[in-house]
Amino acid sequence: MSTPVDSLKGQVLVAQPTLPDPNFSRSVVLVAHHDADGALGLVLNRPSETTVAEAAPELAPLCGEGALVHEGGPVARRGVIVLAEFEQPEVAGLLVGGDLGLVGPDSDLESLAPDLRRARVFAGHSGWAPGQLDQEIEAEGWIVAPLARDDVFAAVTADLWRTVLARKGGRYALAARMPTDPSLN
Repeated sequence: MSTPVDSLKGQVLVAQPTLPDPNFSRSVVLVAHHDADGALGLVLNRPSETTVAEAAPELAPLCGEGALVHEGGPVARRGVIVLAEFEQPEVAGLLVGGDLGLVGPDSDLESLAPDLRRARVFAGHSGWAPGQLDQEIEAEGWIVAPLARDDVFAAVTADLWRTVLARKGGRYALAARMPTDPSLN
């Protein structure tokens, strides 16, 4: 039996270049919750082509005109989660860290909107059963990195995986330069 790691809430998981799961290939996942009961995260670098206004018009005022829905992960893809910076963090449904949290499912969006500085809408999420994430980290499927707040709301996320690895430095910076398909190198 493996020993669980400390909570990774508020940190990011960077997929190892060799992670075989296509749902997480070269992904950067913000850990929103992690304890003995499991973990919940949001993939930060998978924008869809659908705008929030098209998919969930009631959420558009939270994110700004033209904001895209991001694919948060393979779990509950029809559900939406709003990640935001709160003026008053205590009104968050789930606080991730500092003033960053998830909008609660029963929140009054109209009254909440002025309290949000930035927000992003995710379709689906990433989830792990009790102990599963700890085991995946022990098996070196994920690299744990500190969160850089601007990564959460980056306008362009295509190079986020490389950026986060390069920021860690050392062998991670080398991995950041690894081509998607090494056989083409």
